[in-house]
Amino acid sequence: MSSSRYQLAVLAVVLAALPHLGTYAQEKKETVPLNEDLRKELLQRVKEDQDARFAIIEMMKREKIATTDKAKKADLPEAKRLEGIDRKNTARMKEIVAKHGWPGRSLVGVDGANAAWLLVQHADLDKPFQKQCLELMREAFKRKEVSGSDLAYLTDRVLVGQKEKQLYGTQFSQVEGKWVPEPIQDEANVDKRRKEMGMLSMAEYTKLLEQVYKPTSKR
Repeated sequence: MSSSRYQLAVLAVVLAALPHLGTYAQEKKETVPLNEDLRKELLQRVKEDQDARFAIIEMMKREKIATTDKAKKADLPEAKRLEGIDRKNTARMKEIVAKHGWPGRSLVGVDGANAAWLLVQHADLDKPFQKQCLELMREAFKRKEVSGSDLAYLTDRVLVGQKEKQLYGTQFSQVEGKWVPEPIQDEANVDKRRKEMGMLSMAEYTKLLEQVYKPTSKR
């Protein structure tokens, strides 16, 4: 993963909320999870994930570090903590998937299913597991157990990780201080695909991305 792409992975704490604007609150009321203990565990793990990523962002501002690649080379504790959390969460998600299959809305509620996706979205150190979860999510999506946006994000993450073109334009890199999407298959129809998955248009999403995270200057 390039340093700029890894930086955006760190910032997924901010981006994770974007796919659900306008739909999440309504959906949350419609699902009563069967496994409340697992739901709470997933939400707690996401909180730890997010806290660690916010700490990285603050550290980069404090130390005037432009990319997380430089942050890792600086051997600062925030970067080590984040990697440890990602490894721990990936190991636990493997246990959960082995026992329950994909933890969808019926099992852990809408927010729990979203939390499960986010933990796997950050499992970049184990790409085969990400791909395994993508197949499980595709089947779960047919049963309305996962959101279209979550499936779209993991689809793109796996494709880009395999050095292929993404489908939904969710993965960005920093080029000369600006965020630009990784190459997209059939780019002319990307907004049609995004709409089918309940997502904002590329123009709306890019604008929102720039608002929540201002591009850094090239160094």
